[in-house]
Amino acid sequence: MGRIVAPYGVHGWVKIQPFTETLDSLLDYEHWWINEAAGWREGEVEEARVHGKVLVAKFSGCDGRDAAFALRGKDVAVSRDELPQAGDGEYYWSDLIGLNVHNLQQENLGQVKEVFATGANDVLVVQNDRERLIPFTSQVVQEVDLAAGRMLVDWDADF
Repeated sequence: MGRIVAPYGVHGWVKIQPFTETLDSLLDYEHWWINEAAGWREGEVEEARVHGKVLVAKFSGCDGRDAAFALRGKDVAVSRDELPQAGDGEYYWSDLIGLNVHNLQQENLGQVKEVFATGANDVLVVQNDRERLIPFTSQVVQEVDLAAGRMLVDWDADF
């Protein structure tokens, strides 16, 4: 849901760049998780708020600038169980990762490796024999079948 980008001040606060649709969405959740080298651990949030175009947060046990600097680059997430159900035709990006992508001619274009946002629409990074960038729009994406692990797109294999 976000990434710690820098320390904020000298008392252990960090700046978090949210990946959410609205800047303050992460503030709706009580339990935050931090992806450390040893795996995900729960980070107890003492305080958090919007600060300009980022969030700033103070985690319990992170009591100085050096400790905050050590968290730089770490991802911040919430438990999947806490997220609301996706609406009809809506998908969490994490659900799209790993889907096999085929076009209308039943050619295998590869697997979704990443999803990112642009100003106009989201884009799927599909990897097979080469990398393809496919817009995640209703004109291109014809069907998403999470249960089958498959996506059908109107996209030429030569693109």
